[in-house]
Order: sequence, then C-alpha cells, then structure tokens
Amino acid sequence: MRQTRQSSEAEDKRIRLGWTTRVGLLLALMAALGVVGFLVGGGSIALSATRTGATVNLRKTKLGPILVNSKGHTLYLFKKDTNGKSSCSGNCAMFWPPLLSHGKPTAGSGVKASLLGTTRRSSGSRQVTYNKHPLYTYSLDKKAGQTKGEGILAFGAKWYAVSAKGSAVVKAPSTTTTAGTTTSCLYPPC
Repeated sequence: MRQTRQSSEAEDKRIRLGWTTRVGLLLALMAALGVVGFLVGGGSIALSATRTGATVNLRKTKLGPILVNSKGHTLYLFKKDTNGKSSCSGNCAMFWPPLLSHGKPTAGSGVKASLLGTTRRSSGSRQVTYNKHPLYTYSLDKKAGQTKGEGILAFGAKWYAVSAKGSAVVKAPSTTTTAGTTTSCLYPPC
C-alpha cells in the first residue's frame, strides 16, 4: 500500500513537472514571437517612414527661403559630395540623415520639380537630390524651421541649407563697425 502511494505521488510530481515545463516553454515561445513581431513591425514602420516618396517644400527661415522636408525640417547639402554622389555614410549619416525616397520625390510649392532627382547610396537606398546635390537633415534640428546645421564644418567639409535655386545658402558673418574699422563677428554676441 505504501509502495502504491509513493508511486502515485511520484507520478503526480512528474505530471506537475511536465505541465510546468510545457507552460514555461509556451510562455518563452510567446515572448520570443512577441519580440520578433515587435521588431518586424517596428522595422516596417521605420522603413516606411524613410522609404516613401519624399516631398520637398520651401519654407521661410532666418536664412531666407530654404528647402525643407515634409515635416518642415531644413534640408542641407554637403560640400564634400561630388558628381551627385553622397560622401556621407556611417557615423556621418547618423548625424546627417539622408533624405530617402522609395518612389519619385514630390516638389512642393516654390520647388522646381525639374531639379528634383535621386541618387543611389552605397547601401542601395535612393537619396533625394536637388540640383544634383544629395539632401540631408540634421539630427540636432528638433523643430521645424531650425537651421542649427548651417555652416558647420563636420566630416571633412561644410554643410549648408539649400536655396530654391539648388545652391548653398551661405550666411555671411555679421559685421560691426567700431571707430572706423570693420570687424567680422564669427561667434556672437559681438
């Protein structure tokens, strides 16, 4: 009788252990599938945000009228780029994200559609160009209309906002006149 009871208790213990193991495995599998789903879903959201047909608009700023993306963020050109090809990748592209487009870019009001185009990046993605200049945003421009990247020397060359004509908007340093002499003020306040 005692032996039957011990074998019955051992059987119950094995059943509970097997059931606990299966529940644990099922929970781990569900968690793994949830993470994969999140990564795939998040990746497709991020991909769709950067790989749709981009729109380039014109906006008035303290630099004058300049090109902006669909969110109103300033678009820059990189003086190191040559022949319509980007020279900005890796860490550079983290600070200066390229304006990517899956389809044909769209010209907003004041933007010449004939100057819009694309160029293939080393990653295979298509970057929007304007007057053959690859276009970028600046990661420190957090709000629409900000131009914090204007005139910055980084990654081997200067960065400039882009005019409606497709050229660099070079902000001249302010000058002050003191007792008949003119001095350039590179770092305000002067």
